[in-house]
Amino acid sequence: MIDEKLMTPRQIVAELDKYIIGQKDAKKNVAIALRNRWRRMHVKTDMQKEIVPNNILMIGATGVGKTEIARRLAKIADAPFTKVEASKFTEVGYVGRDVESMVRDLVGQAVNMVQKAKKEEVKEKAKQVVEDIILDALIPPVKSGKISNTSQNAVTSTDQMSDAELNERTRDRFREKIRSGEIDDRKIEISVQKSASSGMGMIGGGMDEASMINLQDMIQNMMPKKAKKRKVTIGEAKEILLDEESAKLIDMDEVKEEAIQKAENTGIVFIDEVDKIAGGSSKKGGGGPDVSREGVQRDLLPIVEGSAVNTKHGVIKTDHILFIAAGAFHVAKPSDLIPELQGRFPIRVELDNLTEADFYQILKEPKNALTKQYEALMMSEEVALEYTDESLYEIARMAFHINEEVENIGARRLHTVMSRLLNDILFDIPEEIPPNAKVLVTKEMVNEKLDGLVQSKDLSEFIL
Repeated sequence: MIDEKLMTPRQIVAELDKYIIGQKDAKKNVAIALRNRWRRMHVKTDMQKEIVPNNILMIGATGVGKTEIARRLAKIADAPFTKVEASKFTEVGYVGRDVESMVRDLVGQAVNMVQKAKKEEVKEKAKQVVEDIILDALIPPVKSGKISNTSQNAVTSTDQMSDAELNERTRDRFREKIRSGEIDDRKIEISVQKSASSGMGMIGGGMDEASMINLQDMIQNMMPKKAKKRKVTIGEAKEILLDEESAKLIDMDEVKEEAIQKAENTGIVFIDEVDKIAGGSSKKGGGGPDVSREGVQRDLLPIVEGSAVNTKHGVIKTDHILFIAAGAFHVAKPSDLIPELQGRFPIRVELDNLTEADFYQILKEPKNALTKQYEALMMSEEVALEYTDESLYEIARMAFHINEEVENIGARRLHTVMSRLLNDILFDIPEEIPPNAKVLVTKEMVNEKLDGLVQSKDLSEFIL
């Protein structure tokens, strides 16, 4: 039976099409890889353990959509996802982040996802507890004191009963007001758990990142948690206390166990800028940072191939984690990566450079198109912004031409072109251009603002 929560490959591509223009091959391979995670989990034989993901290497110039595909994929996939930059890693023994940290980040992401889902399950129960805490702060319940004299007890029992009833009725009325949000602005004093800070820095040398995190956690768990009084509005108290009470109702050991399984079977790691660790010059006798770059590649091998990584939440095996690497490869080539690492990324996808027609589609079709973003910005001051079709074609032509003349930075070029085009209008709002005005961008306006710069090749502003 098909899981309704997970999209089919065609549906994944259709969702990516809403935000990314072109790059059909990359979208198709990413969609298949994502769906294959679900397929492997539904294989009923021992073959399930043998099926390993086909890792993907995306090759393409900057600004063609590599990172955007990863960002959108993270939102589509109900799975732990982390994006890292290969250039930030250093070889073991050098100062900096080691490659295992990306797996620790993935597990941390999985724990947050599972914890959020578990908190949602106990939300209603936690709400009841939060209501009682807020009610006790507003109207403390009547405490029935012990009265030794039986005759006094008989006389005052009716008064005590009426006080208790009155208190309960008042609490019920205020409970309704708390639920409706009627008194959310009223301030109350609440007690919040505050974990004691260890205040610990680096202790000596030779400790790796994982050991340091584990040591800090151990010291923090040993130190008692202190209660701190805070004066907040009832609206703020609801959020603070709901998070605290929900955490008390869930079993963190169960959360960690489920999170590690989720990360192992459905986790996705996106490694960007992988071309920056290719280090082609090292073959020609170059030294310096290339030594560390090749070391990073060697450190990546066991992680991508499959190994056990120790995290503060437990040990995770990386055998079935999907790795997607991406790089522009302007200077280095994929063949400059060490052969073993090339073999770990069997599927290679080359992304196309953007054409003039692609630029036009980028301006018009995506849900988050730059033109629509500027429309929303101006509408916040009640100024309507519209574009003629000819103006969009002209903006696309200009951006494409500047990329050819100066440096090809892909769709990012549109940011500087659009900024140059609309800066004067944004500056004039709201003094010169009042609310309820309408601004129409025409082909003539585009030529007036940008054509002179293109002809004179005074393009310093467009170089990012």
